[in-house]
Amino acid sequence: MTATDEPLLRLSGIERRYPVRSGALQRTVGEVRAVDGVDLEVFEGEAVGLVGESGSGKSTLGRVLLRLEEPDEGTIVFDGDDITHTPMRDLRRRRSQMQLIFQDPFSSLDPRTSVAESITEGLRAQGVGRKDRQKRLDEVLELVGLEKYHGRRFPHEFSGGQRQRVGIARALAVNPRLLVLDEPVSALDVSIQSQILNLLKDLQQELNLTLLFIAHDLSVVEHVCERIAVMYLGKIVEVASRDDLFDRPTHPYTEALLSAIPIPDPTRRRERILLQGDPPSPIAPPSGCLFHTRCPIAEEGRCEITEPELKPVADDSAHLAACLLRT
Repeated sequence: MTATDEPLLRLSGIERRYPVRSGALQRTVGEVRAVDGVDLEVFEGEAVGLVGESGSGKSTLGRVLLRLEEPDEGTIVFDGDDITHTPMRDLRRRRSQMQLIFQDPFSSLDPRTSVAESITEGLRAQGVGRKDRQKRLDEVLELVGLEKYHGRRFPHEFSGGQRQRVGIARALAVNPRLLVLDEPVSALDVSIQSQILNLLKDLQQELNLTLLFIAHDLSVVEHVCERIAVMYLGKIVEVASRDDLFDRPTHPYTEALLSAIPIPDPTRRRERILLQGDPPSPIAPPSGCLFHTRCPIAEEGRCEITEPELKPVADDSAHLAACLLRT
């Protein structure tokens, strides 16, 4: 799998803010910067992981790049076209190329609609005829490891893992180029998680799919993604290849996330880095480095004043980190 010279998806300076209202008149008293100036490139055929704690802004970023939410600032370029302000009626033709797979496989399916109807809904919207819809239905059911007769069943008749396979089939039905996966295995048992992750990896290779895999667990994206971006409080703080990130993490926040991954070897132990306190409120984020209030190596008089830039680590243009003390 090789990356092309130009990225399939380019995000530049993306910001998404939500007003904070208070009082009987619901006056705006502040704002939450859910996504704060994010730059990210995803190349065709690669799998990129987007990792961070709950509230880091990763799911919001996924919705914004699909234009399910509108960015307040920045640009979204998909396959060479700036789609940031494309009217919804014109954006429809792009919808089939960018698909979302949801976290909860049950709530994302209509309980009153058969699996066949759910999977082919996008094809119907594109005006595909019944015969071709049936043919594509049979193809995608086979791709995700389900049988043809499963199409006649309803969501409540499936296990969690099977429902997620249905969700994957629904996304694949319209032949997308980019899949955004929002915590696609977090609601599943560990044994089922591995099956779905292996399925996604096989599908990516077989169909040359481009994946943006959103998760809070680095051990999950390790099995699927070649490159990983780490988010904290609306900003990307480190980007590197999977091997570089696991072998030589640079940002202290990345180190803390990696230290939480259990080692499947009883003779080895990993020193756990416990971060102090909860993430700061996004309504009133700290000055300077956003991580300095929890960082074990923060320097007083420097880290709380200066905001670090995302820049290369040790002259490696592919490994970027936002840390004043390590770049």
